[in-house]
Order: sequence, then C-alpha cells, then structure tokens
Amino acid sequence: MVQHNPDLKTRIIYIIFCYLGLVGWLLAGAKSATGQAAAAQAATAQLADSVQIRRLFDLALTQSGTYENLRELCQGVGPRLSGSAGAEQAVRWADQKLRTMGADSVWLQPVMVPHWVRGNTERSLLHRRGQADTKLPVCALGGSVGTPQGGIRAEVIEVFRLTDLAKLGREKIAGKIVLYNRPMEPVLINTFEAYSGCVDQRSSGAAEAAAYGAVAVLVRSMNLRMDDLPHTGVMGYRAGLDSIPAAAISTNAAAALSRALREDPNLEVTLELSCRNYPDALSHNVIGQITGSRHPEEIILVGGHLDSWDLGEGAHDDGAGCVQSMAVLEAYRQAGLRPDLTVRCVLFMNEENGQKGAIEYARVAGERGERHVAAIESDRGGFTPRGFSVDGLDGIRETALARLRDWLGLLAPYGIHFADYGSGGVDISHLKPQQTALFGFVPDSQRYFDYHHAANDRFDAVNKRELELGAAALSSLIYLIDQQGIMATPQESPKR
Repeated sequence: MVQHNPDLKTRIIYIIFCYLGLVGWLLAGAKSATGQAAAAQAATAQLADSVQIRRLFDLALTQSGTYENLRELCQGVGPRLSGSAGAEQAVRWADQKLRTMGADSVWLQPVMVPHWVRGNTERSLLHRRGQADTKLPVCALGGSVGTPQGGIRAEVIEVFRLTDLAKLGREKIAGKIVLYNRPMEPVLINTFEAYSGCVDQRSSGAAEAAAYGAVAVLVRSMNLRMDDLPHTGVMGYRAGLDSIPAAAISTNAAAALSRALREDPNLEVTLELSCRNYPDALSHNVIGQITGSRHPEEIILVGGHLDSWDLGEGAHDDGAGCVQSMAVLEAYRQAGLRPDLTVRCVLFMNEENGQKGAIEYARVAGERGERHVAAIESDRGGFTPRGFSVDGLDGIRETALARLRDWLGLLAPYGIHFADYGSGGVDISHLKPQQTALFGFVPDSQRYFDYHHAANDRFDAVNKRELELGAAALSSLIYLIDQQGIMATPQESPKR
C-alpha cells in the first residue's frame, strides 16, 4: 500500500474549498430563513388587512350615515345646478356635515361657475294633418338658448350621425328642426361605452346643425330604456355660428316622431323653451381631510361632484358619489384609524356644465406643490360595486393597475373583481399631469342611464345596501393605498 501525503499547497486549496462550501451553505440557509420570515411577515400583514377591510364593510353596513346623508342632500337640498340657490345650499350643507364626520380641517375653495337657468316653459308639439296636436316630452339641454315667445314651428329632418348633415347639405336642412335619433348601442355591455358612442349628437349637435342653417335641434335622450323621460345634459356652441335652441326628446317620443316622419316627411313640430344664460356666479368646492400621521404632505383624494342637473334630485349623479366620499372620513373615525398619508375628501362644483371646480382645484394644487399620490372618484351612481378603473401618466397607470390587481384577493369576498385601464373620472382627470394615480369607482352600470340627467334621478332610486357597499369599497381601497403605497411592490411596501 502506497501512502499519499498531500503537500502544503494542496492542503491549502482543500481548506479553501471547504470554507467556501460552508459559507455557501450558511448563506443558503440564511436566505431560506429570510425568505420564510418575509413570507410569514407578508402573510401576517395580509391577514391584518383582511380583518381591517372586513371591519370597514361591517361598519358601512351597520353604522354608516351614508344613506341618511343622501336623503338630506336630495330631499333637504334638492337639485344643485351650478350658480343656483340649490348649489349654494349644498355647499353650506356639505361644509357643516364634513365637520361632524371625522375631518380635522374643512374649507371652501372659491370658484366662478356658469349660471344657466332652465326657465318655466318647455313645450313641444307634433302637428299632423287632420289630427290633434301631440305633445312631445322634451327638456332644454344645458347651456341652450331659448326660443322666441310662442316657440319655433318648422319641418323636421331626421339624422343619425353628425356626418349625415354633410350628406344632406344646406339645401335640405336650412330652416328646419334637426332630429338626432342615434340610440345608445344595446349590444355593448359597458353602458358607459354605449353612452360615449352617441353623446356627440348632444354635445355638438346644435353647432353642427347651425352650420347648415337649421333653426333648432331635438336630440334623442341618452338612455337605453324606452320611456317618456327626456334626459338633459351639457351642449355647446361654436363661435361664428348662430346659437340655435337645443332640446332632448324622450326615447319613446323620438321613436314616435321617426315613425311619423316616414308617413309624412313634411310634418312640422313646434319647440318652445324659456331657458337663459346669465353671467358666471361665485361658488365653492367643499374640502375636508384627515391629516396624515407619518406623511401629511402626501395626499390620497376621494371625491364626487356636488352639483347636479335641475330636473331630479341628483341622487345617482352625483349625490351618491359625494356621500360615499364623505363616508371614507366617517369610516376612519368609526374604526379608530389614523392614516399615514393625508386622506382628503373633495366635493367638486360644476362637473356637469363646465368642470370649473376641478380645474380650479388642480390649479391651486399645482401652485402649492401638493403631492397627490392617488385620486379616486365616484361618479357612476350608487349601484353594487364591481371594481375600479385606472388611469394616469405612462408608468404610473401601469404600476397602479398592478397594485390594484394585487389587492383583488382581499376585495373579492365583497364582489369586487374588476381592475383594468379606463377613466378615473372627469374631475380628477385634471390631476393627471401632476403624476397622480387615478382610480374610477366602477359599480354595476346596467341601470345607470335609466336615471342619468333625468327627472327620476331621485333619492328613492338609490338602494341603501348598494350605496353602503360602494362606500366600503372606496374606504377599503384608500386603506390599502395608505398602508401599502402605490409605487412599491407588495414585497417592498414602505409602510410595513
């Protein structure tokens, strides 16, 4: 047997390899232990979040004043069109209410807003040879000029798209009332997409028709349901063209008028409106907040618009969004929570016919250098919550959507499953250039346009439980943003 005696160099190399192996084993063990500790910490944090979200929903469904607040706003204050006495009463109501709901500071932000008044006369008659005149349910569109006393009587010509005007030409349109009769597309499951597909005839139909010599326009109401309720909404004129009267006509009446035109293309309609535009009026955004305990300079905004159209009580649009946003502050107080970031409730004035409140809010925020980490808007009615849409500048919106999808597991037990790109909301959109992550509250949309801008948008159209579920959904999302942040990944949460 031959004895092998390694030399010193060989022994040193052997010892080094053994040492490196030991270090690797120790590091692997440490990494495994660290990973296990991190996983345990994440699981503990998720459990804590789950418990807190459950509590927020329990409070909203058993102790919230959200529904009674909506009753006060709708039935105590009523319609709140910008510039009206109702709008100013709503400002005073919201100012006092926020002071009782957990806000540690409340203030009014002045803003000049349009002042349009509907007037007392809205009348339309269909004249057919040998038959009694038929009343057509109509209402002036917001911003429209009125008619001469006694109204305008003229033949009617039907179109379905703005481009139809050019095909017909001035010779066939001049001196007539244009009926825009394009319906909302029924096959679109997202009713807001259907609304977007035909609202151009309301917003710019009068200006387009005036360019061809029309004397007035009737616009089919933005409504999927066939009924006798005309739906108002904002419209505008174009400099250099005549400002002609513009009215919405109910879906049933639009269909009946279309049938009558097929029988007699030369029939006439009378339209009489007494609406009028006045100089801009002073109003206010109403703002209340809970100041953050760790990062008060960072703001999470939640809001809706305090103004409404004047036909109903503005219950779904947007009384629901206002009281849900106010309920977030109430939820923090009831749960005994103090946010790390500042949670600010903003009730915007003048979303419906000018967005002046939102524009002014964004301007002041920019001048002050305020840092809005996220903004959430509720302006799609008080129906059952389905989820949230996400918008923002490139990079921000992608990260915000990823975070929202991370949180769906916590929100799914409450029926919240939707998370995708989409509009955050008209008012908060003005914060987009300030690198704010924008979230739009998305409730079920199938019934919204039955009420939108119509006389039946009243308090009794809102379901108490659905309204409260929406308030809890907003509170839960704000809680998660406050605790985990928007820009960090779950493993890099700066709050834990």
